[in-house]
Amino acid sequence: MSPTLSEHLSIRAEALAARRRADAPEVVMLLADDDFAGRVAELAGSLGRPAGEVRGEVAGYLREMGATRTRRATSDWARFSRWLTRAHELIIDPEQAHRLRSLDRTQSLLFPFSHRSYLDGVTVPAAISQNGVEPPFVLAGANLDVFPFNRLLRRSGYVYIRRSTADNPVYRFALRWYVAQMIRNRRNLCWSIEGGRTRTGKLRPPTYGLLHYVTEALDADAAAKALIVPVSIVYEQLHEVPLVTTEARGIGKRPEDLRWLWSFGRSQRERFGRAYVEFGEPIPLRDRLAEMRGDDPSVRAVERIALETSHRINRATPVTTTAVVCLALLAADRALTLDEVLATVAPLARYLAQRGRPVAGAANLTDRATIHRALDDLSRSGVLAGFDGGTETIWSIAPGQHLVAAFYRNTAVHVLVDRAIGELGLVAAMEDGENGLATANREILRLRDLLKFDFFVPSRREFAREMAAELAVADPRQAGELHEFGPADARRWLTESELLVAHLVLRPFLEAYLVVADRLAAWPDDEPFDPDGFLEECLRLGRQWAMQKRIASEESVSLELFKPALRLAEHRGLLADGAEVAKRRADFRDEIQATVRRVAVIAGLHRRDRS
Repeated sequence: MSPTLSEHLSIRAEALAARRRADAPEVVMLLADDDFAGRVAELAGSLGRPAGEVRGEVAGYLREMGATRTRRATSDWARFSRWLTRAHELIIDPEQAHRLRSLDRTQSLLFPFSHRSYLDGVTVPAAISQNGVEPPFVLAGANLDVFPFNRLLRRSGYVYIRRSTADNPVYRFALRWYVAQMIRNRRNLCWSIEGGRTRTGKLRPPTYGLLHYVTEALDADAAAKALIVPVSIVYEQLHEVPLVTTEARGIGKRPEDLRWLWSFGRSQRERFGRAYVEFGEPIPLRDRLAEMRGDDPSVRAVERIALETSHRINRATPVTTTAVVCLALLAADRALTLDEVLATVAPLARYLAQRGRPVAGAANLTDRATIHRALDDLSRSGVLAGFDGGTETIWSIAPGQHLVAAFYRNTAVHVLVDRAIGELGLVAAMEDGENGLATANREILRLRDLLKFDFFVPSRREFAREMAAELAVADPRQAGELHEFGPADARRWLTESELLVAHLVLRPFLEAYLVVADRLAAWPDDEPFDPDGFLEECLRLGRQWAMQKRIASEESVSLELFKPALRLAEHRGLLADGAEVAKRRADFRDEIQATVRRVAVIAGLHRRDRS
């Protein structure tokens, strides 16, 4: 029901009277906007609530999230943030920064970033603003709204946003309009596309809310322009990794408060290497939306753009020396000498060079001094244990540190996913019939679908090109194109390969999927599905299987790995009630078991090659 003229004027008068001197510019503009006032009244009518009451609530939410910049606050925060980030040396490509300066002149730049640390929300905007780009407003979780620093941060461009808003339409309305006003004002924005920090080291699935609001702002204002600039941030090491890996096991998260902030800041006293910020290939948002909607008006364009952004973040993320050293030691599962580590890393270094994958700091991964320095750094932080009492110094994963080492390895897992999927496609071709190419194609597409909630795979067409490039690495005679081959060819390529990675990259995830599939097959088909109770069952079974050595390591016992598997099961309709779903759940378990068995084939070939 539309408001009457007198109601509209009354609301308008209340809004003008309620304006405060300290209000952020966007808040002032919205509270003085007639169209906004009318939309608030419409919202109140749809909720069956008094318009003035809703108007006051909206104004309160706007002020809660409203941010500005003052010279003094920005200067004070810059000094504090330098203290907070003192453990790392920030590395940025100056050519990328130069390109950003030219893009910043005519449009809002949107900087969705990967989220590995609490430091990201400090480091990423610093990397942007230190290079002559208009400083972005940082859209941060309200959990970091910690007194007394919250007032300083609000005046330094930090917008605090509540995490749980599903049952609060008034808050969502206020946030939608606030973001839209920032786009109209050509503000640069910066936020974590993952929503929260990764607990495993790899990029998490994206959240869509803020991107939805930005898209609505572009749809509502034909003059507004925005460019997505995907941002990758990766650290050589992080002080908080041991804590986040325990959170992935279901351990409760410590609430953020002043004592937490002081403790976190003190933990950064020890130097922990470099932080690398990389800017991926930009996405012209309006053009990309039009292209997607033109192809198919019903397409979920925002979701597709979010996935494309995540894919480009992965493309920009370099491989660190820390990651390859951890990969080598996790692969060996025993102590190694420096020469043995170098011998393990060398095939990976050659592969990265062949595929043109970036290495952090352009480090030479075959250089003895570079690898030795990484081993020493990881030993000082307690991730590795060194022993020099024999004829040679050896290094191994320290007791209780396998999950931490896996976190660092997983920061590089994105560059090996295609390779791992290709290897499993060749195992299928080796086992299942004469037409190896057709069998491998079916298998890699099945795996692409199976893993799509954990890894950001490109379109089918681009994915096929990636697979052709992978096979060209295995056999240069393929010349970038897939030709017919048989089981004997597939076996030869696998047995002659100097680099096998499927067991290192995919086994932790697939074994977690197997835990979920096993519990799902056992769930009574006449009982309503309880996600929380189900995940608790998965944790218990995972711990049992790890102790029984039915899964390779405790890395698979993680809520962060169980949840994507559960999303996949839901996507396939396996969480519904009814007797007809029981067989499909059993088929799902059998599919995962068959995939895990093929991973074991790769693991066996890897061990044989190194025995």
